[in-house]
Amino acid sequence: MALPDCGVPPDTSLDADRLVAQAREATGLEDFGGGSWREGLDRLVAAQRDEAELNELGVQIAAGEAVMYLSNRLCVTDWHRRHPDMGAADVVPPIVIVGQGRTGTTILHDLLAQDPAHRVPLTWEVDRPCPPPETATYETDARIGDVDAQLGMTEMLIPGFNAVHPMGARLAQECVRITGNEFRSLIFATQYRIPSYNRWLIDEADMTSTYEWHRRVLQLLQWHHPGERWVLKSPGHQWCLGTLLDEYPNAMLVQTHRDPLQIIASIASLVAMLRSMASDTASIPECGAEWAEYILGGLDRSVDAREDGTVTPERVVDVQFRAFMADPFATIRELYERLGLELSDDTEQRMRAFLAGHPRDKHGTHHYTFVDTGLDAGELRERARRYQEFFDVPSEPLP
Repeated sequence: MALPDCGVPPDTSLDADRLVAQAREATGLEDFGGGSWREGLDRLVAAQRDEAELNELGVQIAAGEAVMYLSNRLCVTDWHRRHPDMGAADVVPPIVIVGQGRTGTTILHDLLAQDPAHRVPLTWEVDRPCPPPETATYETDARIGDVDAQLGMTEMLIPGFNAVHPMGARLAQECVRITGNEFRSLIFATQYRIPSYNRWLIDEADMTSTYEWHRRVLQLLQWHHPGERWVLKSPGHQWCLGTLLDEYPNAMLVQTHRDPLQIIASIASLVAMLRSMASDTASIPECGAEWAEYILGGLDRSVDAREDGTVTPERVVDVQFRAFMADPFATIRELYERLGLELSDDTEQRMRAFLAGHPRDKHGTHHYTFVDTGLDAGELRERARRYQEFFDVPSEPLP
């Protein structure tokens, strides 16, 4: 998560037409590649304006971020227009981590990124995708420093955020940042209180164009820096597994599992911290009540996908959070075996070196408690029963 840097100062008002005009001015481009993005932008801006209770900085952040996403969309579309061979290339069937947030997905993604065979979208190239990254300069691209500087500004505004969610230009990035260009992405609800937008996103929005756009971005990123296979991750996939698999029918899924009440408590703390940058009224109880509904609904959808055959046993590997945290490499060895991949000694050493250099408490410790959410643990436990029984997820003592 970073403050946007779109090349021109954003207007201090939230108006979708004005934001579109700014993106066109910033890039000198006109074509957004179809109009599927517009409904999401209109709904997002309306919710930010009417529901999010943004402070002055929050308005600037929201406007600048929208211009950044629109500008990236214009540039990606232009590169595809000028280089049609880019869009003709296949996206190697990916491995997609689809667990909920706070279930070990981030460190698992970063560890898998250490395998030279894996192509993982890094934060710098997702935030600044154009021009497409080149293998020769992939480790030295000037955008790396620019994005790290932006991330540093986030840590300045929310001291301690790195302890909750590590950030870095060279760290793996989530797909929600990519789908933000389509304005159909769960990332916005983590940053802003926008319940009307998120209800539309989860319950009504057709996500087909979102995954078509997702593919186009991956095609651009891999054009001059390919890999043997993509390794992707986002909790946002859990609400639309069928659409994900329609776009990537040969994808392999990895679903991480953790006590849902632990997830809710941790995410409530994270979201309240994030929203505090843009609003003076963000609170853990409010975020907990809102996100408990989203999380439990997403977990139920993951059960539905198994029961109705959308996700078949041979295409998914389940990872228990407690087992992964207790012995990451036992879990990774099992994961590689289940996926039919070879874990070389060199790759395991790379992973071990990364883990040693990025311990969980490197930037401090994330302190949170379930009590802070103000939610009824018994009621939520009953709501989570179906998911926990289906995936054999144990309840844990609540912090």
